[in-house]
Amino acid sequence: MQDLAGPDMRRKSLISSGFALLWGSLLGVLLAGAPVMACPSICHCIERNGLTVVQCVARSLEKIPPDLPRDTVVLLLASNHITHIPSHAFKELHYLQELDLSNNNIETVDVGAFQGVSDSLLILDLSNNHIQSVPKEAFARLRAKISLSNNPWHCECTLQEVLRELRLDPETVNEVMCHTAVQEEYAGKPVIQVLDSGINFCNFHHKTTDIAMFVTMFGWFAMVIAYVIYYVRHNQEDARRHLEYLKSLPSSSQISKDFDTISTVL
Repeated sequence: MQDLAGPDMRRKSLISSGFALLWGSLLGVLLAGAPVMACPSICHCIERNGLTVVQCVARSLEKIPPDLPRDTVVLLLASNHITHIPSHAFKELHYLQELDLSNNNIETVDVGAFQGVSDSLLILDLSNNHIQSVPKEAFARLRAKISLSNNPWHCECTLQEVLRELRLDPETVNEVMCHTAVQEEYAGKPVIQVLDSGINFCNFHHKTTDIAMFVTMFGWFAMVIAYVIYYVRHNQEDARRHLEYLKSLPSSSQISKDFDTISTVL
């Protein structure tokens, strides 16, 4: 009996092992989930305390690499030649916590540039770039601590409204300067210092708009007056010419006299 039972038990054991191996393989595929992209060849990726750090510092990049690992937690893109942050530039990086874009040539930041990372991002560094202005929606719902220092900011209403919604880095907040402003007297001063003094750039914006509207309306009014004057003078000239023409015509009494004279002669 033991000899007969032995082969059966071994077969059952092999079948069980086969099913276990197959199930383990399927489970592994299911747990793998979405594939994690490989590290861009121009960058260097490391694991730090179980977190993926993508280091692309000083690699002469002109744009943000599109093939970043989806599990990236820290992305270092400082000291490159990036000029533009397009919309949805980081939309696949749902675990991103720190983003360093300092010391680039960034001039424009699109609406929705940080869409997809607004909930996870904790630190954003945009210092030492060429940014003059940004759309109000560029940093929508962003809760990260942000450094905007050493950019040639143009201080006006939109910038004031943007800064009101941001959590600025307290260590560099006084380095966010007005390079230019709607009122020249504020150029060269820290933005926060100007705003804390009670200055409201949006008031200047409204005043400028009102003046522009007044000038436009005055211009249209002047054009209408000029047209009316021209029309009246033109009509007066036509009326004068018509009157002179009528005066030059022979009167009915003169025509009757001429007719009588002709009849007498005949």
